[in-house]
Amino acid sequence: MADAASIFSAAGDGLIAVVKRDCPTCDLVGPVLAGLQASGAVTVYSQDDPTFPEAVKAVRDDRDLDASYRLNVEIVPTLVRVEGGREVDRTYGWDRAEWARVAGQPVGLDLPPTRPGCGAANVEPAANRLLRIRYGETGLNARRIDLGSAEDPIEAAFERGWSDGLPVTPPTEARVLAMLEGTSRAADEIVGIVPPNLDPCSVEKAAINAVMAGCKPEYFPVVLAALEAVLDPAFNIHGVLATTMYVGPVLIVNGPIAQRIGMNGKHNALGQGNRANLTIGRAVQLIVRNVGGGKPGGIDRAALGNPGKLSYCFCEDEAGSIWTPLATDFGFKAGDNVVTAFAGYGLQGVVDQKSREPESLARSMAASLKAINNVKAWPAADAILVVCPEHERTFKAAGWSKADLLARLTALTTGPADPLIQGEDGIAEGLGVGMRGKTVKKFRDGGLMLVRAGGGAGMFSGIIAGWSASGDRGSVPVAKPIRG
Repeated sequence: MADAASIFSAAGDGLIAVVKRDCPTCDLVGPVLAGLQASGAVTVYSQDDPTFPEAVKAVRDDRDLDASYRLNVEIVPTLVRVEGGREVDRTYGWDRAEWARVAGQPVGLDLPPTRPGCGAANVEPAANRLLRIRYGETGLNARRIDLGSAEDPIEAAFERGWSDGLPVTPPTEARVLAMLEGTSRAADEIVGIVPPNLDPCSVEKAAINAVMAGCKPEYFPVVLAALEAVLDPAFNIHGVLATTMYVGPVLIVNGPIAQRIGMNGKHNALGQGNRANLTIGRAVQLIVRNVGGGKPGGIDRAALGNPGKLSYCFCEDEAGSIWTPLATDFGFKAGDNVVTAFAGYGLQGVVDQKSREPESLARSMAASLKAINNVKAWPAADAILVVCPEHERTFKAAGWSKADLLARLTALTTGPADPLIQGEDGIAEGLGVGMRGKTVKKFRDGGLMLVRAGGGAGMFSGIIAGWSASGDRGSVPVAKPIRG
């Protein structure tokens, strides 16, 4: 592999040109290069075909793109003047006056005055990644683990504890570099400190786990924002891991980025089948596991766990909704790209196929909400009510806003403490006897949130119940803007 100095030395005092056949402007300047070669003034490198340009003799084969990379060629054709073993001038594309200045003689008098060049092959993303790896110029700092020639990378991830129980994509340097191209943030920027080991997580480490999770680079800004949300002290990821309650991060995305990267907020939004939904949530979980050490049976003490601890991520279906998106509850504007993290369980169904009036449907939903954690657990955890489009239409037809429904649900989940006292109805669970005669709420102020999602057919909404240590007792939902 040649470096720039050896390329300049081989060329001597004169010109170096870099071209490729797949470029009309390079074809245009072929006769110019032939004329310069006849005077002994130019060395020509071809990026894709050593027989091109046909009019030039002894074209140097640069299909490995080493010379182009070392010369920092970005556009072809590029013309470089070398004197005394160093570059003194260059131009690119075709500009007759510029070529004449760099060449030191009139050229291309029969050609058009100007023509734009083409992108050089060495700056195409896939090729550039491989070149950076070849020259050890990736800028990556993570320790590389070399596997034995007989080792299967996927099996090695299982054996070494890097997997969540499903196969992971091997995080090769090329894949990690591609993931990093999904963000403008520096690879060595620290996103946050990951419990329980309290290890710093850089953008690069996040990218490695995003690759393992199966993310595409365009998902990566969402992964980073979601990671910032769960690492916010207010979310308390350490507590979420350490509790024997089987909660985990639930991630909800708002804003146009959701549709841009192909997230699903409609049919089966909380289920399988959508790459963006599943891999974004999985990437965050893998970071907590692989960087922070939060593994089941270790600091993760969940009594049962739930499938959402693999990945629980979806977007709100904002199109056609009568309601403001969830992100606006946290001070953002409609249209902002935001991810909200919530410490939640799996999904509890709210099946109501008969209510056609908003009051009936609100009462049905409230009755279901009263049961989360335990019918006698008041106040309970925070909760997200995922309202399906058919149920939302019932409220829309009656002119109920999101605030109207929240206010009614709050009223319906507020009541006397007496039936909830320990021992009442033969249930030992419940409030202390000191609460007798008082009024209690099922949810703290701001603890009940509404999100619109789901398929257009089916009167089935759902409840994502939160960790009982919600609010100032342990964890609050955290929303973070999604940056590029």
